[in-house]
Formats: sequence, C-alpha cells, structure tokens
Amino acid sequence: MLTHAQVWRGIDRLAQRAGTTPSGLARQAGLDPTTFNPSKRVASSDSKPRWPSTESLAKALEAAKVSFAEFAGLATDTIAGRSVPLIGLAQAGNQGFFDDAGFPVGSGWEEVIFPGLDDEACYALEISGESMLPVYRPGDRIVVAPHAQLRRGDRVVAKLRSGEVMAKELGRTTARTVELVSLNAEYETRVLDVSDLVWMARIVWASQ
Repeated sequence: MLTHAQVWRGIDRLAQRAGTTPSGLARQAGLDPTTFNPSKRVASSDSKPRWPSTESLAKALEAAKVSFAEFAGLATDTIAGRSVPLIGLAQAGNQGFFDDAGFPVGSGWEEVIFPGLDDEACYALEISGESMLPVYRPGDRIVVAPHAQLRRGDRVVAKLRSGEVMAKELGRTTARTVELVSLNAEYETRVLDVSDLVWMARIVWASQ
C-alpha cells in the first residue's frame, strides 16, 4: 500500500518524467493547475494529510502515458528497467533515422523507461494513426527489439523500401515473401516480397 508521502513523491516524479512541474502536469491532465501543488497536500486548518483524488491521479497517468504499476515504481523507488530512445512512428519512415539493420542513428532522442528487458538495442515507437486499432491506439508506445528472433504469430514493426512503417502480426514466410497480418480488420493483410523489406523487429513490450 502506498503511503501519503509516496503518492505525492510519485506525482512529483511523474511530472519530472513528463518534463514539467506538478502544476504543468495538472494542466496537461485537464485539471486545475493547483491540483498537485504542495499547498494541497496538507490541510491548512488542522495539518492533516490530504490525498489526490482517484480521478485526478488517473487523469495525470493518462496524460503522462504511464501505467499505475509504473507510477507505483516511481513512488516507491522500485521501478525496474532503463531508458530507451523514443521515436514517432511517422518519423521512422523518414530517411536517416535508422541504419540498414533497423537501429536508430544519431542522438538527442526523447527517452522513455520500460521494464525488465536486457537487449541494449531496444527502442520505443509512439503509435500514430488508426491502422493498429484495437490492439494499439494513437499515443501508445511500443518497444521493439531488432535482435529478437522472429516467429510466426509475433507482433512486429516493419519498414519498407518505400519508407512505409507498419505494425503487424507476422504470418507465413517463405524464401521470397513475408505475410504481414493486419491488427485492424479494416486494413488488408500484406504479402510482401522479401526485397521490399528494409528491416523488421519484434514488439516486446507495450505501454497502453
């Protein structure tokens, strides 16, 4: 169970991760800017501890795109994981963002924390568009592992020579073709020539 001090510490750290202040986090969550201010944490009349409402905390987590489990880790200093580069899915289609093996190049990327994986080559992509519904929604963040072995049924991100980047389920593969099954029934399954693929990486984690 989280203590009063841990909950407010978690909110302060949540704001730091979002690159803002507690007041800024409240604004991003559509709340009164003073919702998470230090003055709100203890009652002025009798100095009793005051807790954030469940609704305000839920809105803050949604705004910061952080799960409650991650929040609890921030609050209690038990979060596991490490920082990885975060790239927008639209950016991933541009020239110069990846090498031929599917690894991000350059520096200055925004970073996110994800738990429990040791592959140093992992990086995160932020979903845009609706072609991955209902599995992945716009704003969800997925972590891909270029080194991970691919098997039929895996969810993958693939980049084509045309610059298109897509999240699909890996279907049947042959020496010449790769079948990519759409996660959204409104989008067709793609059967691609192997030569059309620049790289393909397995999705190993998602923050939803």
